[in-house]
Amino acid sequence: MTLPPARSAPAPVNVRTGLLLGVTSALTFSTLGVWGKLAGQVGLDPFNALAWRFGLVALLLLPLTSRGLSSADRRRMLGVGVLYAAATICYFGALERVTAGATALLLYLAPAFVILLAWLSGRAPRRTQLGAVTLAGAGLALVIGLPGPADRDPAGLLLGAGAGVLYATYLLASERLLAGVPALAATAHMALVAALVFTGLAARGGTLGVPDTAAQWGVIAAMALLPTLIAVPALYGAVRHLGAARTSLLGTLEPLFTLIVAGAVLGEQPGRGVALGGALILAGALLAQWPARPAAPRSTTT
Repeated sequence: MTLPPARSAPAPVNVRTGLLLGVTSALTFSTLGVWGKLAGQVGLDPFNALAWRFGLVALLLLPLTSRGLSSADRRRMLGVGVLYAAATICYFGALERVTAGATALLLYLAPAFVILLAWLSGRAPRRTQLGAVTLAGAGLALVIGLPGPADRDPAGLLLGAGAGVLYATYLLASERLLAGVPALAATAHMALVAALVFTGLAARGGTLGVPDTAAQWGVIAAMALLPTLIAVPALYGAVRHLGAARTSLLGTLEPLFTLIVAGAVLGEQPGRGVALGGALILAGALLAQWPARPAAPRSTTT
């Protein structure tokens, strides 16, 4: 799941097209955890796979998006990219220890963490937002307290929740620092930072290298294409047609798609805690997007 930098959305252009793009984005983003699992199965170190994934995206997008950017814009985009890379480290660390479905659901704690972080910075939440945090917290307790056989690694669960915290921080930083920055330019610079980070981590671990099998190249190509080059532009298109709020609602389909795809491809079956807790987390994510009531006009007397 990747949201573009916050900016004022134009009026809806074509609702049907926006819905199609939003669902396409959620579906293609949902495959990331599956590709991460398959990377290990074909003998590809996750950091090496991510270095190639982001490196290819950066090489493709940077030449197309670098014109007209100030040095201040570039510094902000690179700084926000560091947050995204940190969230990705936690996400893939969780994938190595627990199922793709549980990891995706824990990542979707991000809307609740966005509300909490905004509250700490002085932005008081609405009652619906507090309800969203409560639902997400209850869901997290179920995922952790009633884990399935493949979701009993405490470090994996903690890393999944950490990915949600860092992703929430990334979203808030994008909203505050990248307003007005072209979305694809922000994606290109994020990919550049992530490529450098994961190249360094793979080199440090002695796993950096050129993939040498068709299966390994297939996983890397799929990671670069589906959850990056298709998902991100589809998301931007959905925002253009529907606006950010309605597009975010469609994004709640992503962890559900992950559970379905992981079950079909990897044979993962969610435990009771993941199923029940996931329902509460998704309900919290939906409630977090509930629009505020317009303030009632004040009556005046003469």
